[in-house]
Amino acid sequence: MRHVTSPDGAGIAAWAAVGAVAAATFTVVTSEMLPVGLLTPMGRTLGVSEGVAGLALTVTGLVAAVSAPFIVPVLGRMDRRPVVVALLLTLALGNALAAWSPNVATLMAGRVLVGAGMGGVWALAASLAARLVPGRSRGTAIAVAFSGVAIASVLGVPAGTLLGEAAGWRAAFAASAGLAAVLAVVMAVLLPPLPVARATGLRGTARLAAEPRVRAGLVATALLVSGHFAAYTYVRPVLEDVSGADAGQIGALLLGYGVAGVAGNFASGAGAVRSPRATLLVLGATLALTVLLVPLLGRSLGGGAALLMLWGLAYGGVSVTVQNWLLAAAPHAEEAASALLVAVFNAAIALGALLGGRAADGLGTASVMWLAGLLAAGAVVQVIAAPGARAAQATVRRRASSASRSGTNHT
Repeated sequence: MRHVTSPDGAGIAAWAAVGAVAAATFTVVTSEMLPVGLLTPMGRTLGVSEGVAGLALTVTGLVAAVSAPFIVPVLGRMDRRPVVVALLLTLALGNALAAWSPNVATLMAGRVLVGAGMGGVWALAASLAARLVPGRSRGTAIAVAFSGVAIASVLGVPAGTLLGEAAGWRAAFAASAGLAAVLAVVMAVLLPPLPVARATGLRGTARLAAEPRVRAGLVATALLVSGHFAAYTYVRPVLEDVSGADAGQIGALLLGYGVAGVAGNFASGAGAVRSPRATLLVLGATLALTVLLVPLLGRSLGGGAALLMLWGLAYGGVSVTVQNWLLAAAPHAEEAASALLVAVFNAAIALGALLGGRAADGLGTASVMWLAGLLAAGAVVQVIAAPGARAAQATVRRRASSASRSGTNHT
């Protein structure tokens, strides 16, 4: 898909706009995952079990997964600036509705709106960032934009949990609504007009998903992310029941997890560019081992905290690594590959939350760790069996080198 070029140069204004895109991806993913650290008080207030409250995450992920592949074909050539503003306002409305919700049905309605806003923003983020800077800075801009996803994945939940403990779970949703509304205004001011020269149809996206290297990456992503969220959605009750943590310690533990996750994101970045396959193997194996050890070695607060930090370190590198995998596997169709990744990633979040909820309600909270370990191990097997990783990586390196020399945009 070829876009009109961005304005000449990449000064402070252009990088400020890229930063705003990163803030938007942080906000949408944080909004999606807010229920993770707030399940217990949400369930108590609304009179439902933790498994039912966890459906707030499932609904959002499903809506985002369904909407992401359709957003580009539906929008056609429409200017992306008003589209992003509208998506962020949709996100703000969904969070506000969740904050107000008097019952679980209203909560779920708000979460549907959150999913719609999130799927659209995430699907467009990479192409938006790439068009704001010259070709030689394109890779950096995409990395900055997607750092919002990585940081939200590990810091969004602890931040929401801490705010929920201090002011109630509704305050966490209200704060996300306010942040999304502010970002809508910021985007309207900072983004230049971003029309599209040629629209992309659904048929090409479907063909891309069938390519062996792309399919392998998507399957590995699905297994790894669903395994993580099968356990992480219910990390609060696990820490309470297995490790004996109290409400006041949960926020601090999740904050430590978040710090470890940010470190994992940046530690994995260089390796993910050189070899996404090897990096994903290490991350997947570490994640599988860690969650399997929680019921065995996490029976004290110290043991649970240590395993949680290692868990964060491993999962913190997943989003940047799978993004690099898809870029290496499909350098000829990066936007379509990103849309597929958004769909699979969020479907996996929804599936993981659903499977974890059924396990937690039926077999006890510790069982979610065994389920997560099994799924993460499956991801490792898929990565080992993936075809053609070296050839794909060589292709993306040649492409990056060419873009650096020419200083032009390629999409």
